[in-house]
Amino acid sequence: MHFLPEEIDNYVVDHSQQEPKILQELSKETWQKVLNPRMLSGAFQGRVLSMISKLIQPTSILEIGTYTGYSALCLAEGMSSEGNIITIDKNEELETLQNKYFEKSGFRNQIQQRVGNAIKIIPTIDQKFDLVFIDADKSNYVNYFHLIIDKMNSGGIILSDNVLWSGKIVEELDPKDLDTKVLLAYNKLLNSDERIETVLLPIRDGLTISRVK
Repeated sequence: MHFLPEEIDNYVVDHSQQEPKILQELSKETWQKVLNPRMLSGAFQGRVLSMISKLIQPTSILEIGTYTGYSALCLAEGMSSEGNIITIDKNEELETLQNKYFEKSGFRNQIQQRVGNAIKIIPTIDQKFDLVFIDADKSNYVNYFHLIIDKMNSGGIILSDNVLWSGKIVEELDPKDLDTKVLLAYNKLLNSDERIETVLLPIRDGLTISRVK
C-alpha cells in the first residue's frame, strides 16, 4: 500500500535506516515458504517500529499477531535489557520459523510465544505493558483495545497497524465488509477515547500511535 509517488517512497526508504541482516533473512524465508507474505511489516515499517521502541525503551511488550516474528524482533531492538515480549498468534504452524529467528536474534529468552485465540489469552495475562502492537484480525481490533487498555502503564504506547486498510476506510462501505466496518469504528474510538491521545500516520497501510495518559 503506497500513498506517496513511487519516486518519493523510494527516496524515503533509501534515506532511512536499513534493516539488519537477520531481518533480511527472515523476510526472504517468509516470502519463499509462507502464505500471505505481504503480512510482513516490511523493512521500512520495521525500522519505524524499531525506532519507536528504542525511544520508549519498554520493559514489557505485548504483540497481538506474531506471524513469522519480524515485527517482534523489530520491537525487541529497543527493549530494556531486563524486558520481555509476549507475542500471540493463532497459527501454530509458524512456531518453528519464529523460533529459528528468535534463537538467532539473541532475544530468545526474552520472548514468550503464546499460540491461540488472543481474545481468550489476553485476560489471563497478569502484567502491565509499556508497549502494545496490534496487528492481527481486523474484525477484533475494538475488542483488543478494550482488553489491553487497562493493562497499560501510564505513558504506555499502543501501536495499531493497517488502520488505513488499503484506502477502504474512505471508500463507500460494503455492508458485508466487516473488517472495514470495524476499522472505521476503531479509528473513531482511538480518536475519541479520553484515556489516550492518538496520531494516525500514513505509513504504508496506516500506523496509529496512541499514548496512554
